[in-house]
Amino acid sequence: MITLHRIGHPEEPFQLNPDSIVTVESTPDTVVTLAGQSKVVVGETPQQVAEAMRRWRVEVLAGAMQAKRAQVRPLRTVDVRPLRAVAPSGCTVRIEGLPRTADHRGR
Repeated sequence: MITLHRIGHPEEPFQLNPDSIVTVESTPDTVVTLAGQSKVVVGETPQQVAEAMRRWRVEVLAGAMQAKRAQVRPLRTVDVRPLRAVAPSGCTVRIEGLPRTADHRGR
């Protein structure tokens, strides 16, 4: 939410959801038109309202990015020691989970 002040009541701030703002006009007072077509006349300039909206969106996006980073699990560590399979001569041993590689003939 962003904090704005009605034009006749500068000592009484109110909170407004920036997602409900459709337009901000200067006629000469600043008129904020909301999604329900209602209008609010505020004491801030259109530039101040736009800056408050920008700061709010940056906070929301930063919070979303932090939450996303917290969900990312670290990679598992894998033992990369060489694997050796012992089998009688002439037998083929395939270790599950490893990709097949070409033999000395390219097959």
